Amino acid sequence: MKLDHIDHKILRHLQENARITNAELADRVGLSPTPCLRRLRRLETDGIIKGYHTEVDREALGVNVTVIILVKLEREDDKTLREFEAEIKKRSEVMECYLVTGKFDYFIRVLVPTLASYETFLSETILRMPNIATVESSFTLREVERKVVMPLPEPPRRN
Repeated sequence: MKLDHIDHKILRHLQENARITNAELADRVGLSPTPCLRRLRRLETDGIIKGYHTEVDREALGVNVTVIILVKLEREDDKTLREFEAEIKKRSEVMECYLVTGKFDYFIRVLVPTLASYETFLSETILRMPNIATVESSFTLREVERKVVMPLPEPPRRN
């Protein structure tokens, strides 16, 4: 699906405020409400918009510890990777997991309430998985920057 400059405007505004009304969104992108809603539904149907989420203050809920985990597997065959990924996806503490290049195979970001809960997660989940060669954990000290709005490429130019 090819996106135009109006689609880009819709995406930009929705990322900033997903609760914006259709009328306000239409006004901001320069459309009337009906065509704006039609475009929005098309972006949803085509999978460009994957969902709507509520950002929660993790510290207010007592989830104060962010851990970056680097994992190296003993083997890197498809079966081993799939098994590791299937297990990681089951854990609610795992906020992000990436297969990466370099010295390690996976970069994982975990949120937990305490150091003790991380120790439990590490010992009862990660270290019990088969084919784990190396695990390196880093605890974040302070969140310097975290964006929730994805940068969009420049929209196509109109002729």
